[in-house]
Amino acid sequence: MGSIDDPIRRIRSVADYQFGRGAGSALFPDSVEIQFSRATGRIRYVNLNGERLATLRPTDGLLSLSVVAARLMVKKSRFEGYLVTVRSDVSQFVADGGDVFAVHVVKVDCGVLAKDEVIVVEESGGVVAVGRTVLSGSEMRAFKTGVAVKVRHGCG
Repeated sequence: MGSIDDPIRRIRSVADYQFGRGAGSALFPDSVEIQFSRATGRIRYVNLNGERLATLRPTDGLLSLSVVAARLMVKKSRFEGYLVTVRSDVSQFVADGGDVFAVHVVKVDCGVLAKDEVIVVEESGGVVAVGRTVLSGSEMRAFKTGVAVKVRHGCG
C-alpha cells in the first residue's frame, strides 16, 4: 500500500467511494498516467496508454468517466448499479451525443441518484455513452417525459 499522498491510491479510493469496492483497482492499473493541474497541483486527469480514463472534477472531487473507462467497467459486470439501459432504436441518437430521455430508459437500478455518474448501454449491453443523471433511477422508471441523463460523451 502507498501513503495517502500516493496519487494512484487516492484515485482508486475515490473510485471505490463513488462506484463501490473494487472499482479503483478495476479501473486504474499501476501503469496509469496521472496529470496534475498546473494552477493548483491537484490531480486532474487519469490516462492509460495515452487515452483518457477519467477526469477528477474540481467541484466535488469525484470522477467523470470516459467511454474507455465505461467499457472497462462494463467488462467487470459487478458495476451494474451504474448502468442505464436505453431502447435499441434510440441508441445511435445517444451515441451521437444526444441526451437520454426518461421514456427511452428500459432498465436502471433504483439506487441511482440524481447527479450520479452513469454508463449508458443499449439493450444488447454495448456501451453507448457516459453522462450524469438528472433524475433518480425510480424517477426514470416513473416519468415518461424529460431528460434522464445528460450525456457528456457518446461512442458515435
